[in-house]
Amino acid sequence: MARRKRVYKKADLRDSRYDSPLVAKLITRLMVEGKRSIAERIVYAAIDKVNEKSETVDPLEVVNRAIENAKPRLEVKSRRVGGATYQVPLEVAPDRSESLAMRWIINFARNRKGTPMHVALANEIREAANATGNAIRKRDDVHKMAQANRAFAHFRW
Repeated sequence: MARRKRVYKKADLRDSRYDSPLVAKLITRLMVEGKRSIAERIVYAAIDKVNEKSETVDPLEVVNRAIENAKPRLEVKSRRVGGATYQVPLEVAPDRSESLAMRWIINFARNRKGTPMHVALANEIREAANATGNAIRKRDDVHKMAQANRAFAHFRW
């Protein structure tokens, strides 16, 4: 959150193949050093690979389910009260939860060494859609941390 100016929300981008703002955000998040065409190729190949083995009609259904499953509902933020710092559990805004889910899926796909990025991303999306995998484990860790610190929930403001 900005301290000085009001933050203006940009218009949603849409990708060319699926006309979906979610896929456009995924491409933008995956993009490195402005190489959008490479990021698009990776994401589209990953979506095609995920849909090879699934019997769904909508190609984006698995991606949407993966992002929904990986979204955190609670997170902890540090609050300084008196001289002590407390980890205060807070509800996550919808935009931030979607952004965190995408970030986790992409980072865990990048950390899978020895496999091409489109294969790693497809595997990570498939695992998140099935409620298993690294992104789901990360979400559960964040939820456990919030649950453990719920005694400090009254410091929320």
